[in-house]
Parts: sequence; C-alpha cells; structure tokens
Amino acid sequence: MSPDAGGDGTTGETSRFMGGLSGLGAPGDADEAARAEAAASPVISALQARRSVIPPGSPYAKIVDPVLAANSRPAEAELRSARLRARAASKNWLPKIGPNISLTSLSDVIAQLVVEQVLFDNGRKKAERAFAKADVEVAAVTLVEDTNDRIRTALSLYLTAMKARERRVLEERTLKDMEHFEWVMSERVSGGISDGSDLNVLRQKLAEIRATLAAQSEAEATALAELNAMSTRPLDDITGLSDLSRAKGDIRPIEVLRAEAEKSRDIASAQVERGGLLPGLTAGGTLGDNGSGIGLNVSSDQLLGLGTGDSLNAIKATQEAAAARVGQAEEDAQRRTARLQNRLSALTRQVDEATALASRAKANLDLFQSQYKAGQRQVMDVVGVYETFAARQAATLDLKYERFETQLQIAEHLGVLAEGNRL
Repeated sequence: MSPDAGGDGTTGETSRFMGGLSGLGAPGDADEAARAEAAASPVISALQARRSVIPPGSPYAKIVDPVLAANSRPAEAELRSARLRARAASKNWLPKIGPNISLTSLSDVIAQLVVEQVLFDNGRKKAERAFAKADVEVAAVTLVEDTNDRIRTALSLYLTAMKARERRVLEERTLKDMEHFEWVMSERVSGGISDGSDLNVLRQKLAEIRATLAAQSEAEATALAELNAMSTRPLDDITGLSDLSRAKGDIRPIEVLRAEAEKSRDIASAQVERGGLLPGLTAGGTLGDNGSGIGLNVSSDQLLGLGTGDSLNAIKATQEAAAARVGQAEEDAQRRTARLQNRLSALTRQVDEATALASRAKANLDLFQSQYKAGQRQVMDVVGVYETFAARQAATLDLKYERFETQLQIAEHLGVLAEGNRL
C-alpha cells in the first residue's frame, strides 16, 4: 500500500519531505536532509538561503561566534522534536496493529491481535502529515528568530558599551578643559578680578561632568558584564565598529515566513478537525483465538447533528482567517521595513549634519579662545561656547550609535544576522 492510500489524495511531495527527515539520526545525512526539507518547503528554503550581513573579520563577527557558541539553543531542541513528530506522522497511512489480551477466568487467557487500516478518512491522515510538516516549519522559523534575536541582543550590548566608552573619553576631555577654566576663574577670584558666583557656576558644571563620567563608566561595565555572560569567553578586548552589509536578493521578513508557516499549520489543523466530523471507512478486526476476522467499519469521531454544518463552516472560516493573517503580516512587515529604512536614511543625514555643526562649533571655540587670550573675551564667554561644542560632540555620538542600532533592527527584522545554512 502506498502513502496515497486512505482516500485522501496525498501527493509525493509530503513523502519526499518526510523522506529527507529519515536521516535525522545520521550525521552524515544532515546535508541531504536539509536539501530535502528545502525542496519540499518554501519556508525552510527561504530560511536556509539567508546570508549574514555581518562582515567577516569585523568586530561584530568576533562577538557573534562566542555568543552563539554559548547558546543553549532550546529552539533547536524543539525543531528536532518537531522533525521526529513529522517522521512519525509520515507513516500514519500504514496499518496499525496491537495486542488484545483478556483474562476470562483464572485459567483462560485469550490473546488476539487487533488490525486496523484506514481506507477513507476525508483527508484526515493527509492533513495530519501536513500539520506535522508545517510544525517543522514553525519550529525552524522560531530557531532563526531566536538566533537572530540573540545576535542582536549581544551586538546591542556591545554598541552600548562602545558608546559609553566613547562618551567617557569625551567627558574626560571636557572635564580636563573645564578644570582649567575653573583654575583660571579661581585665580581671578583670588586676585579680586572676578566674584565667586562664576566660580560656583563652574564648580557646579564640573560636578555634573563628573557624575556623567561615572554614569558612563558604570554603563560600559554593566553592558560588558552582560555581554560576557552571553559568551564563552570575555569580550572586553574587542573594539571598533563596522557597517552591516546590504542584504542580497529579495529577502522576506521573518514575521511573514512565520505567518505562512502558521497558516499552513492552522489549515492542516482545521482539515484534521473536519475529517473527525465526517464518517470514514476503515478495515479491521481481531486475529487469534476466537478472533472476529477482518471487516469494514464506517464511523466518525463525533456523531452527526444539527450543528455539524455550522461546525464545518466554522472550519472553513478558520482557513480563511489563516490566509488573512498572512496578508496582514506582509502589510505590517512592509510598513516596518519602510519605517526603519527611512529612519536609517534620516540618521545618516543627521550624522553628517551633526558632524558639520560640531566642526563649526569647534571653529567658533577656537575663535573665542584666541579672543580671550587677546583680552577681548571673558572666561565665562569661552565656557559657554565650549559647552556648545561639547554638546554638539555628544549629539553626534548619540546619532552615530542610533544609526548602528537601526541597522541591527533592520537586519533582525529581515532575519539576516545569522547564516541560514548554518542553522
């Protein structure tokens, strides 16, 4: 008997898909199994075709490898479980047998063998196989989502640490310059040239800078500690930044692939439920002592009633709702992609503008300092211009790291932070 038996019209596609999973326990057949899955499932094929946008040899790549090595990968265990369930479901068209042993008296034991074969089930067995296949797809999407989320979390922590480190360098430089202004003002107050109000203002500014400096040091230490907890080795020595590569080809966002996999699973589940509402034909009986032989049986999981028609219509509506969710997921994904891409373009422009503004603020500061040395400006005039310059530097830093973070968000949204064929 072939897998097409049972009156459910199963095609060879499911058999090929499940056949690729038969080598699950053999490491040498892993590539063959992966190719079989990809050939039978557009979702898994799309996942495996993804290429990471993290440049090889970059600081990001040096973080990703130890972070993934430390991953416990619970989603991978769930995928393995789903594959085993799919392999078991691929044989659901075969006859089922089981013992039937009864004790009629203290000295009389009757042993029989129960045999049952489904001949027609309104597509239920086929739907069970389709459900198991879709369950593998959902588990595969979950694995890719979890891996990309872990990489994004690790790289976000790294960006937080690098931003705090750069900000700390800026604050240390600002602190050093402001301490010089405070010394000058202190000397002027001691000489009776200026009153103490300006000196108090400067000391207040110094206290704020020191507080910011301490906060940045704490932020860097916290981010690195959390990052190291995700890794197999300390990552404190890694420095540098890099832009992510552009994703190649027409990449569909992960959430759309999840919606498609869940759609297939929901439709298969509805078809299983439908098969349980309608009568099916099975051949079976008992073999052995006093066995009844093989006979035909027409039955259903539930008795037919006045509400059966509405139940069937509800199942059909469930299938339509599953298809509608895919369309909504595509729309939401397109909106988010457009929003993030426009945000990235805006941040790129804003970084350039902020850099230019910081350069002009530096030129203005140099002018004020030269005028101060010539006796044309007061100390507090230079301090005010210096604060503007320091603020421009900090704003440029914030925009630069926000741009890097937006790149990570886009890559995670598309699911291209990890190599698909390595998952």
